[in-house]
Amino acid sequence: MGFMAADSSAAPGSLETVRGFVNTRDVESSVEALSTAGALQGWLHEASLLDVGAEARPVDLQRARALREALRSAMAANHSATSLPAEALAVFNDVAQRADLSLRITADLRWAMRPRAGGIDRALGSLLVLVTDAISDGTWRRLKVCLNDTCQWAFYDQSRARSGKWCSMQVCGNRAKQQAWRARNEKAGGGPMQV
Repeated sequence: MGFMAADSSAAPGSLETVRGFVNTRDVESSVEALSTAGALQGWLHEASLLDVGAEARPVDLQRARALREALRSAMAANHSATSLPAEALAVFNDVAQRADLSLRITADLRWAMRPRAGGIDRALGSLLVLVTDAISDGTWRRLKVCLNDTCQWAFYDQSRARSGKWCSMQVCGNRAKQQAWRARNEKAGGGPMQV
């Protein structure tokens, strides 16, 4: 499913890196791009988040996957604009602490956050900085995951009303509409549809 939604649901600017990170796990097809510590290292390096020479360990892979799923959970909460789930918040705070995030105020009264740690902790902290930047500029609430439980592909909600529910209306949206129609038909006494 992931290949279909990639072009039409891209996020603006560096928020696309966060969307890409969440989509390293394709729930629907059970494809895991971060299958090894080396794969994590390669992805972070390709995303320009990891310095050359930094190496990922198995524990780093576990932390990265935890961050990815916490981001997915937070994006699911964006559908209803609810608070961050407690589990996601705990992961975010752990990543921030390990990255040793520092805050600086600039002369033009802006703020900049940067990780002081090195290696994988710095790279994961940099992903979290991208999220905080998106929260500040108002784009974060548009980054969501498909409400189709078997899909959960991360997408950027381009709709005016910020009411997008599916990564692809043609695929997941149509599936949801068909399921709702079947449920209404069965409830009305029509029984299951024969194909």
